[in-house]
Amino acid sequence: MNFSELLKQSNQLCKLSPDGKYLATCVQYRLVVRDVRTLQILQLYTCLDQVVHMEWSSDSLFILCAMYKRGLVQVWSLEQPDWRCKIDEGSIGLVSSRWSPDGRHILNTTEFHLRITVWSLCNKSVSYIKYPKACQKGMDFSADGHYMALAERRDCKDYISIFVCDDWHLLRHFETETQDLAGVEWSPNGCVLAAWDACIEYKMLLYSLDGRLLSTYCAYEWSLGIKSVAWSPSSQFLAIGSYDEKIRILNHITWKKLVEFEHPATIANSKAVVYKEVEKKPVVGIEDLSSHQIAMTSSLFNTQSKYEIAPLPVQVSVVKPDPDRANPKIGICAVAFSADNRYLATKNDSMAQCVWLWDMQRLSLQAVLEHTSAVRCFAWDPRRPRLALCTGNAKLYLWSPAGCVSVKVEVEGVGLQVQSLFWHCDGESLVLLGKDQLCVCYMATDGEK
Repeated sequence: MNFSELLKQSNQLCKLSPDGKYLATCVQYRLVVRDVRTLQILQLYTCLDQVVHMEWSSDSLFILCAMYKRGLVQVWSLEQPDWRCKIDEGSIGLVSSRWSPDGRHILNTTEFHLRITVWSLCNKSVSYIKYPKACQKGMDFSADGHYMALAERRDCKDYISIFVCDDWHLLRHFETETQDLAGVEWSPNGCVLAAWDACIEYKMLLYSLDGRLLSTYCAYEWSLGIKSVAWSPSSQFLAIGSYDEKIRILNHITWKKLVEFEHPATIANSKAVVYKEVEKKPVVGIEDLSSHQIAMTSSLFNTQSKYEIAPLPVQVSVVKPDPDRANPKIGICAVAFSADNRYLATKNDSMAQCVWLWDMQRLSLQAVLEHTSAVRCFAWDPRRPRLALCTGNAKLYLWSPAGCVSVKVEVEGVGLQVQSLFWHCDGESLVLLGKDQLCVCYMATDGEK
């Protein structure tokens, strides 16, 4: 495992191109495009203001840079560096900007969600979509890029519109049985659309492409409801994380509950392994070593695993939420399936230092990783069942069915406090993001390849 040099970035704006060839970063008002393998700068663009959102087109040929406060979007071309495109929304403002799946249209959402403006880069035409709803996840594209589902609010009622992305004509429009629609998400195979209510009511609705209601799922009728949602890559499972600190898995045949996973404060399941991070101390006397030996000892010590298998039962740290504060830190805030559908990773807000790993074949708890600090981010390797996570310190944590390891992230003697991370599409490297720097972690050395 090797680390690149440290590179500058601002506001965590760092994205790999969909084809995996380029790494784009924003540094204040500059956009820097690098070759992923060499990290050499290929293009340098200057924007009109500090960038707050950046996104690649699906074909990796264009990059969108949004400056919301000024209502501006600039688009840059990799093939034609001198080509220019500027979209100014003017006084109507701008709160969101994103690419359409074809990489030739830009969808801008105006302030107060008055409308969505669809700008075409091909013929410079402009289309408008009215009544978009301001909610958690109000827009989603099907995996094949053919359809867009949009949450809408009209006359104090929730609706969903399905558009054909080729020409943006309306395919279906229907009212939803929700009090306050919070989000929509297509299944990976594009056959089913999930829609769920806001946190005050537990309701999951599943629709077909033609707008038929396939099923309604409600786990309970009291207190807070759904907090997080995730489809499995095969579309066979829909995982629903709730404020009651449980995960419920729906199956794709009947859309009924297949299993319910709890997150107990005391883990006594003999089939599960609890890995506990511990702060080890060097066993040698530092005062007896030369400076060279100290450096060598420190390097070896920092790269070895600092996880220990805890004997059962294990009592994990629980932080009770403050009932007097809004948005209580409780419930399942993050859910993610591994690429092979075999494992499910979850995080419970009241147990922020833990990541729970579930075996979807055995429908049981596989492992729990408990850390000394709250987990900031976790992400699955896109090619194999391997999970990477960070806790805001200078360490990278990795889990696989074979075990787990903790590695010191140190570049030229400087530790990078890792705030978030994401994988390259080939699974051979990771991009690690600090507050205003980043580095690339290469998972295999040349000798290992």
